[in-house]
Amino acid sequence: MLTTETEQFNHLIARVMDIEDITAGDSKQNFLVRYRGQLRSDSEVAYDQLATDLRPLEITPLFRSEKGKHSIMLMAGVINPKPSNPMVNLVLFALTVFSMFLVGAAYVYDKPYNSFSELFFGSLATLWKGWPFALTLLTILLCHEFGHYLAGRYHKTNVTLPYFLPMPLPGSFGTLGAFIQLKEPPKNRRVLLDIGLAGPLAGLIVAVPLLFLGLSLSTVSPIHLGAGEGIQIEGNSLLYLFSKFIVFGKLLPAPLSYGTTPPFLYWVRYFFTGHPIPLGGLDVILSPVAWAAWAGLLVTALNLIPAGQLDGGHLMYVLVGRRAQALLPFILGALILLGTVWVGWWLWAFIIFFLGRVYAEPLDQITALDPRRRAMAILGLVVFLLVFMPVPLIEAFGGA
Repeated sequence: MLTTETEQFNHLIARVMDIEDITAGDSKQNFLVRYRGQLRSDSEVAYDQLATDLRPLEITPLFRSEKGKHSIMLMAGVINPKPSNPMVNLVLFALTVFSMFLVGAAYVYDKPYNSFSELFFGSLATLWKGWPFALTLLTILLCHEFGHYLAGRYHKTNVTLPYFLPMPLPGSFGTLGAFIQLKEPPKNRRVLLDIGLAGPLAGLIVAVPLLFLGLSLSTVSPIHLGAGEGIQIEGNSLLYLFSKFIVFGKLLPAPLSYGTTPPFLYWVRYFFTGHPIPLGGLDVILSPVAWAAWAGLLVTALNLIPAGQLDGGHLMYVLVGRRAQALLPFILGALILLGTVWVGWWLWAFIIFFLGRVYAEPLDQITALDPRRRAMAILGLVVFLLVFMPVPLIEAFGGA
């Protein structure tokens, strides 16, 4: 590195930090130079000032805390994200709309069928009937993803438009969800929290009213299955369980009898295991709007799992930093254990094991959460506990 560059760096760093020592980097350490000392002003303001000053020099600063000292590392290069192709987003969205209409039509399909192909083509012929389901779930997912997107734009963080993932199979939700991609690291924990939490909160704000609307359009009926017949019973989160109680005045699905088991213990066991299956009892027959709103709650819960690049991983990282990685074995263990009652959790454990070990680390790790944002991060984890479903789907079959 040239002496004139060193002097220029020293001058710029000295404007924001009382420098105590300087360490030259090398190829192994992956930085040009590191400064230790104490920042002279608020870290968020100091970072903005320094990043602006260094950008014309093609240098990116990183702020870190090391044993009570502030550290600034200068990295060669700046991030200049390439523009995305919005046609990809548009095509995926159109396919997802079609997929959701198809699944919604299949949900209300009332003609007899003997094969999957008959159901598929029958639903295709009555595609328009899928609009209540499709409109409900699309509204929730759009609010969720554009919550992320608009928060990113507000903080001038480069993010992609939402990518929707279609899944045109009757029996599914018509989608594997949607995501946006951060095209550059978040500036600090405050920005990461705002982007990460905006999605689940925006989605939940519309999902809850739609859930109550959907439940008001639903009916309660006995669970009677003939020999060889089978149904899927949607699982409960605390929010969903008590929403049904508010609308119908009872906890559903209600068993025919609690027998000798105290009701509280019965519900704890059923909530976490899905057993005993309440055949002969009462359950809500979900309208398409309620089914889609329930799916929206499930998507919110999955996104809030506190690991890796998931929204919940962002919340955990802004609260505890790199210590969030120490929680990964416990999260995987919990998912593997839950997989004994719903096998889908084993797939999620696999996904998180391979993709959930990397967290979105901010450029400025000195700037801490302010009290309001810390409270919002904790609120996000509370929301996760309210919408999490230990057993999302329960299969029930009639006896011989």
